[in-house]
Amino acid sequence: MKRAVNALQNFGKSLYGPVLILPIVGLFIAFGNVLGNGNLAEYVPFLGHPLIQNIGQLIAKSAVSVLVNLALVFAVGIPIGLATRDKGYAALIGLVTFVVFINAMNVTLQLQGHLAPADQMKAAGQSMVLGVQVLEMGVFAGILTGALSGYLYNKYSGVQFNGAMAIYSGHCFVAIVMLPVSMLLGVLMSELWPFAQHGISAMALAIKGSGAFGVAIYGFLERILVPTGLHHLVYTPFLYTELGGTQDVCGTVYQGARNIYFAEMACPEVKQLSSTVVWDARGISKMFGLPAAALAMYMTARPERKALAKAILIPAALTSLLVGVTEPLEFSFLFVAPLLFVVHAVLTGIGMMLFYLFGVHAIGANGIIDFILYNLPLGTEKSNWPMYIVVGMIMFALYFIVFRFLILRFDMKTPGREDDEQETRLYSKQEYQAKGSNDGLGESIVVGLGGRANIEVVDNCYTRLRVTVKDVDIIDEPRLKATGAKGIIKQGNNVQVVYGLHVKKMREAVETFL
Repeated sequence: MKRAVNALQNFGKSLYGPVLILPIVGLFIAFGNVLGNGNLAEYVPFLGHPLIQNIGQLIAKSAVSVLVNLALVFAVGIPIGLATRDKGYAALIGLVTFVVFINAMNVTLQLQGHLAPADQMKAAGQSMVLGVQVLEMGVFAGILTGALSGYLYNKYSGVQFNGAMAIYSGHCFVAIVMLPVSMLLGVLMSELWPFAQHGISAMALAIKGSGAFGVAIYGFLERILVPTGLHHLVYTPFLYTELGGTQDVCGTVYQGARNIYFAEMACPEVKQLSSTVVWDARGISKMFGLPAAALAMYMTARPERKALAKAILIPAALTSLLVGVTEPLEFSFLFVAPLLFVVHAVLTGIGMMLFYLFGVHAIGANGIIDFILYNLPLGTEKSNWPMYIVVGMIMFALYFIVFRFLILRFDMKTPGREDDEQETRLYSKQEYQAKGSNDGLGESIVVGLGGRANIEVVDNCYTRLRVTVKDVDIIDEPRLKATGAKGIIKQGNNVQVVYGLHVKKMREAVETFL
């Protein structure tokens, strides 16, 4: 069980790199849409100039190309996240593996006489990937080859030979292993993928058939797993695979909710965003729910501690509202009142259910900055964003009422309601020093993690320092919290230290010291 948890933790972490890039792609699509959207030219005349329109289309359509080649992004990105050494070589192995894999599949289909004519590829479940006709695996092809590349890279990149054979050591030996493995994988998936495709299609239909209930369960699971770091495994398939829907947009077939709405943003022929956008409606709780929870915690704080509570809650609420980073606020009540986190997960599911029931098709995955850039240029017909606000205000009221009631009813020790001997925590001396200098910070974190000898792998996601250690029992949590950690999560041999948006600085400090 412990090994399974570790494996899932590492795999979830490896997905974060590719996933984090895609919202940036979305911002470029949105910016291009602002410049190239003919509707906006009616209100801002200079946008109607042909040069501005052409530049907008250039930006949007160029960025959309990333979505078409998303499998390649995952095939290269996952090995980077999994590799424990020489991540650049791991990415190169991932690239080579993917190219060999798709060509092996193509040759197998050709030898079997199963390659469909160009006008029948879609019906046959085939598509073109990097100019090669293969079975339509979508992003699963990249996830499969990337995960396999990362695993085998870690297993064999340390192999060393002597003498004349030394040239075949390290990553060269990994390539020797991966080439035949990727060929064999291409042959196997040519036979097995049609059955897997049938299962995925059946699952997608079952989820779609469950209607609002299925959406609510999805929203609940995506939030309740945040403390474990496994929530990436819930939403990623819906955002980037057939589970999140399949749509033909401007002549190209896209799979996954996020891929679909990014493509629809850049396609002038689309009059209304697809209903599959519901699978990325996680921003309802981020923009409206958690700020309301923060308000409830502030309103229920003891009078003499309101100022201290406000100093903690306002920055955390703004982080959630503006950019959709929720962990600083979620961890402000997770460890002192776990029931509130469970309720938060339930309310997240309810918010997404209301999104579905109200027929909203606006884009709202993160914070209000993304929300404005994505939706307003599309207009209210293509993106009925005012209805998103309506659902959001309902959720704001619901969060505030429920959180306030539970905090008072069960006397929960949320920020500002601590016992007299407990401190309403602001910033430590070490945090203050960390703003301008990393002197001593890396050493403090390393000592808190059990010392150099206890640390195997150091990485980070958006808000957490993710470390694989030999012994979790020697972790010094008070010392880590003294460096500014908002929480420490232990899963198997994986430790997640929650720092917030400045986590990259913390990782760099640790790596410098090590």
